[in-house]
Amino acid sequence: MPNPKQLAFTVMWEASEGNAEVAADITWFAPEARKESGLELLMVNRCTDNPSQFLFYEVFRDKAAFAAHQETPHFKRLILQEALPLLKKRERVQYIPL
Repeated sequence: MPNPKQLAFTVMWEASEGNAEVAADITWFAPEARKESGLELLMVNRCTDNPSQFLFYEVFRDKAAFAAHQETPHFKRLILQEALPLLKKRERVQYIPL
């Protein structure tokens, strides 16, 4: 049975020209994020046709878990400080389970 408090996100990134190495930040970030107790699922995929595009699928236990995720040192350093400046596009869409 779905947990009505869960939050799910799809996040699409597209690296700026010459910055496809953003994959290195993701490689360091994903294992650290998966250790978070409130993160129930994290899948990160790289586009086969355009290696500068990445698709994340994330499921958090609840809003508090999502808020805690954004306060972790690995999120702040690897995502906010290192990866986001390398992107030309970032789209995040939030979902709830049915």
